[in-house]
Amino acid sequence: MDRCKHGHFVCADTVLARAKEGGLRRTRALEAVVEALAEAGTPIPLNELEKKPSVAGVCDRTTLFRLLNRLGEHGLVRRLGLHKRAAYFTLAMPGGHHDYLICRECGSVEILEVECPVQELEKEVAKVSGYTDLYHELEIYGLCPNCHG
Repeated sequence: MDRCKHGHFVCADTVLARAKEGGLRRTRALEAVVEALAEAGTPIPLNELEKKPSVAGVCDRTTLFRLLNRLGEHGLVRRLGLHKRAAYFTLAMPGGHHDYLICRECGSVEILEVECPVQELEKEVAKVSGYTDLYHELEIYGLCPNCHG
């Protein structure tokens, strides 16, 4: 996947433009959160996101959580993880995606670095069902090497 002019896999400017199109008001908090997620490049837990200097100086934990939920409602942020563990957040990528491995014990999240087999299934489902504009989100759960060992 190509990187944007800022070196991120998902360009914050693109996400902010999509947010505006979706009716979200462009605030300093919105800009700070989107930029921090773009810089992270991988899913990041709420407690780490709130410590990012650009975010910490702009919004508190409650505002951050509400903003992440609003971004999620607009399809701009994806929430990952088990409900009993800390949630991880990452920017949604138009026209692309990552699949994830999630540890059932510690809740860690990592990008699954294999070719996604579900894309062929999507094509078959579209052909059989008549649905268009399909997408999927794949999360595979197990025990990470640290928790298994």
